[in-house]
Amino acid sequence: MSRQLPTTAALIAIAASLGACASPRFDGPSRGRAGPGPQAALEPSISAIPSGPVTSEPLAPPPGASAAPSEVPVASAAPPPVVAEPVYVPPPAPPVVASGRSSVVGGWNAKDATGATCKVSLSSAPALDLYKASAANCPNKDLAKVSAWDFRDGEVYLYQPGGTVAARLRQGGGGLDGALSKSGASLSLVR
Repeated sequence: MSRQLPTTAALIAIAASLGACASPRFDGPSRGRAGPGPQAALEPSISAIPSGPVTSEPLAPPPGASAAPSEVPVASAAPPPVVAEPVYVPPPAPPVVASGRSSVVGGWNAKDATGATCKVSLSSAPALDLYKASAANCPNKDLAKVSAWDFRDGEVYLYQPGGTVAARLRQGGGGLDGALSKSGASLSLVR
């Protein structure tokens, strides 16, 4: 096998391409140019613009504002302080004095005009239109029969079976004070 030598046409093409690389149009800015070439005609000529001293002044206030430059507020990096609202503390309420039906529910010590005592219990359990009541160890026969009670117009009514009113009492002095209905003798109930 014989080796073929490059043909003349191939050698000319290689030489032309190498010559094109050496053309002044491909020279970078670091290489000097012999004169203005076709590229120089395309580049616009830029001349230096003379500059003066640079000064700094605050801007004028916007239309309608009258702030002078010395009155312009300076922004601070710290947030404004938080102001706590005053806390309303109501005055101490006076002690609640229980009154009404619920204030008389419970056990009582009854004392009649003779000084005799017994236990009377006023329940919150309903008994028809009234509430249940009971008396224990009462020497007074009218008081011993108490089976119901009610609270009307600020008064406590003690009832016997059949609806007869045994006594009427009013709240006062931490207890109930009144009288037995039949005899009119005084009656008091205390806790």
